[in-house]
Amino acid sequence: MPDNASKSVHFHAAHALLPDGWAQDVRIESADGRITAVTTGVTREAGDQALGVVVAGLGNLHSHAFQRAMAGLTEVGGRSGDSFWSWRELMYRFLDRITPDDFQAIAAQAYMEMLESGFTRVGEFHYLHHAADGSRYADHAEMAGRVAAAANESGLGLTLLPVFYAHSDFGGAAPTHGQRRFLHDIDGFASLLDGCRSALSNTPDAVLGLAPHSLRACTPQELQALAAMAPGPIHIHIAEQTREVDACLAWSGQRPVEWLYANVDVDARWCLVHATHVTAQEVKSMADSGAVVGLCPITEANLGDGVFPMREFVAAGGRFGVGSDSNVLIDAAEELRLLEYGQRLTLQGRNVISPGPLSSGRWLYQQAGEGAAQVLGVAAGLAVGAPADLLELDTDHPSLHGRQGDALLDSWLFAARNGALRSVWRNGREWVRAGRHVNREAITMRYRAALSRILA
Repeated sequence: MPDNASKSVHFHAAHALLPDGWAQDVRIESADGRITAVTTGVTREAGDQALGVVVAGLGNLHSHAFQRAMAGLTEVGGRSGDSFWSWRELMYRFLDRITPDDFQAIAAQAYMEMLESGFTRVGEFHYLHHAADGSRYADHAEMAGRVAAAANESGLGLTLLPVFYAHSDFGGAAPTHGQRRFLHDIDGFASLLDGCRSALSNTPDAVLGLAPHSLRACTPQELQALAAMAPGPIHIHIAEQTREVDACLAWSGQRPVEWLYANVDVDARWCLVHATHVTAQEVKSMADSGAVVGLCPITEANLGDGVFPMREFVAAGGRFGVGSDSNVLIDAAEELRLLEYGQRLTLQGRNVISPGPLSSGRWLYQQAGEGAAQVLGVAAGLAVGAPADLLELDTDHPSLHGRQGDALLDSWLFAARNGALRSVWRNGREWVRAGRHVNREAITMRYRAALSRILA
C-alpha cells in the first residue's frame, strides 16, 4: 500500500488565500501531510517548492463513486413521469453487474477526476456493501476496502461513510429486491464498522463516520442506535424530493427535517444532504443546530430535485458544502457556479448569496470549504493543523490572465472551463501536474476495461 503523505515538504507561494485573506510571499511548511507553519512576507528558501497563486483544496462532502460508471446513460426522453424515482430503478439494475474489481476501478476514476477538478477529499456515502445476490463477502468490508484502495491509488483524501440501509420506506417497510446489496441490521452494521476501521488502517489521514441512508431506510429506533455508535461525522439524505416529504407526513404527521429535529439530537457532526424541500422553521432549525447542509447542485439539477432556499439559510447563519453525489459530472467549480446560478434564476438577481463584502466566488469557496471540512472531520484552509492540500491556479489560463485576488477565484468559478488548475497537492504530495493526474493513464485504462465488461 503506497504512502500518500510526503514526510516533509515546504512550499513558497507568490500569493495564497489564507483564512483571513490574500497574502504575498507565503511559506507553508508541512510534515506527514499536515501544515505545521504558515509565514507571510518571506523569500523563498532553498528546497521550497515554488508555486504561484495557491488556495486550499475543496472538500467534496457527498459522493456515490460507483454511479460515475452510469453517467450519461439515463438521459432518454419521452418516458412518462421520468423522475428521481425512475432514475433510481435504473440505478438498481445497473449496479447488479458491478464486481469488487469493477468498483475499485470506477472509484479510482471518479477520485482522480475529483482531484483534477479541485476536490482534495471526498465523503464517500458508501452503500454498495454486498455481492450481487445480496450475500456478504467473506470479508464483510470488502467493498469498503476497495474504496480505500481507490483513494490510495488516486491520492484523494477519504472520509468513509458506510451507509445503514434496512427498509424501503417510512415505518420499517420491507426492502425491495433492488436494494439487496445495501442491507444490514444493527448488529451486522456494527460488524461492518469494525471491518471499515481495518480497511482504513493503511489509508493516510482517513476519517470514519457513518450514514443512515435516509429516514425511509431506517426506523426511529435504528436511527437512535446509529447516532450512539457513530465514530465521527453523521450524514443523511433528507427532504430531497416532494414525494419523500409527502410520505413522511403520511407516516408521522411531520416533514422529514421537522421530524429529525424533534426526535434526534442533531449537532455539528451532522450533514443533511440535499434538504431541498424545507420550511422557514426547518431552515432555522438547521442553522441553529450547527449542522451542515450538503448541496449537490449538478446532481440535483440532473434529477430534477428542486432548488434549496440558500439565501434564507445563509441569512440565518447556516453552514453548507457541496458534493458531486451521482458523479454525472465531476467539477468542483461547476458545483459552486450552479449553486449560485440556481439562486439567481429563482430570485431573478445577480450575486444573490454572498452577504458581502466578499466577492461571490471567494465567499462561496471559503464557506463551502469550511462546511465540508467540518463534516468530513478535518481542519479547513491553509492553516496550521490542516491537511497540506493545495491548489495552484493557472494564471496563464485565458480566463484567469491579468486577474488578482478575489477576481482570480471569481474567474475560475464563473468564467473558466478546463485547465484552470496547474497543480494539485494532497497531503503534501503532488498528484496533479500541468492539469493532469500523475496516474491518469493507468487509472483510466482499468476504468475502461471495467466499463466494457459491465456494459457488454
